[in-house]
Amino acid sequence: MSSNRINRINEELTRELSSLLRSLKDPRVHGLVSITAVEATPDLRYAKVFVSVLEKDTAKDVLKGLKSASGWLRRELGNTLKLRYVPELVFSLDDSIDKGAHVFEILRQIEQKEQESK
Repeated sequence: MSSNRINRINEELTRELSSLLRSLKDPRVHGLVSITAVEATPDLRYAKVFVSVLEKDTAKDVLKGLKSASGWLRRELGNTLKLRYVPELVFSLDDSIDKGAHVFEILRQIEQKEQESK
């Protein structure tokens, strides 16, 4: 299977899961929760779903809620996507936004020091 096809499937899974999150009725999945990326295996049996949560103290509850709703999400994905196998969803917390904000803060501090030294 070509990597181009896997990339297209990953993008489609990301798009569909993002839209399905809005209709999820689990009370643990609340607040600003977004799907940042999906990485499916080449055989499409598993897909690692990276989730970003705004409120870090509720992140573990959100992951538990998504794990319990994974069966419903797979069924809905099977209804909308035309795949032979709907991958099993494995949810993982994505902290890349926090890391990016930290790097931005460091760069801002360096810029302030340069301006003060002038």
